[in-house]
Amino acid sequence: MDPITDIFRTMHVNAFGLHRLEATAPWGVRQENQNEEEVALSNKEMKPTDQAHFAMLSRGNCWLSVEGIAEPIPLTGGDCFLLAPGTSIVIRDNPRTRPKWTFHEIGAGANGHVAQCGGGGAPTTIVCGSLSFDRAGLKPIAQLLPRFILIKADQAQTLALHSTMQALASEMAEQAPGSGVVATRLAEVLFIQVLRAYIASEPERNPGWLRAVFDPQLGQALGAIHDRLDTAWTVESLAEEAGMSRSAFAARFKQLLGQSPLEYVTVWRMQKAMQLLEQRDRKLIDVARSVGYESDAAFSKAFKRVVGANTGEYVKRGDQNRRQI
Repeated sequence: MDPITDIFRTMHVNAFGLHRLEATAPWGVRQENQNEEEVALSNKEMKPTDQAHFAMLSRGNCWLSVEGIAEPIPLTGGDCFLLAPGTSIVIRDNPRTRPKWTFHEIGAGANGHVAQCGGGGAPTTIVCGSLSFDRAGLKPIAQLLPRFILIKADQAQTLALHSTMQALASEMAEQAPGSGVVATRLAEVLFIQVLRAYIASEPERNPGWLRAVFDPQLGQALGAIHDRLDTAWTVESLAEEAGMSRSAFAARFKQLLGQSPLEYVTVWRMQKAMQLLEQRDRKLIDVARSVGYESDAAFSKAFKRVVGANTGEYVKRGDQNRRQI
């Protein structure tokens, strides 16, 4: 199993808050982090707290300011960017314009999927939305996303990405029957295509997990983990897969991924277990064995330690969240 495909299949991307922003100069919109109270409430209800945000400039020009990046970034038609959870930005017609709105306010005031703001000057059109990731307690998306990804319109290997962007903009403009469902699916595809374009274009800047996947040695070990998760992995057996000594493998793994090899195995086992638990016809012992545990007691103990809830609580709260949708 390709580790990247495995993560895509497991993390369940959900698109929401899709809208087309019609802005006229002067205008400015900001996206801020969730406050601590909102995050605590989301965690208590076991709802996703990891929310990434994306936008595509389909007409006009504007400036993007990203937290942690000193200079504003000029954007032109066809440019697209993706923000990891917890990243603050300001997007506006001019770097000197003060932002008067938030993306939340813009989305809440949208007429259908179209929102408007600004002072009546030069027009700019931006297609934007948010993405949430199920089972946020483990945050697998943090392994894939840098804080900020910018895909320029003239960047190589982005033809499919731009086609998806155009289709998404069209669905949001026409409001044909079923356009909401189609737009959501296109946004999910867009997310994967942005990541693929980023991986292909900036391999030297990939975060540690992606660098590890493409590392000739560590990549072999990660591929083995994702392909044979039920194996009784040890540091020695994983080092053998990588063709490295035990000490060199453990040190390199920790350096790139920020956790030990066996910590990674355990976390990913719980990630897959959460997916399996949603299949209500699966017995607990079958789920346990599928992710490498011989007894449901040992599995349940590890699940509670990593996820923060026992298996029954997790399934019950998941059912409650689905009924609220």
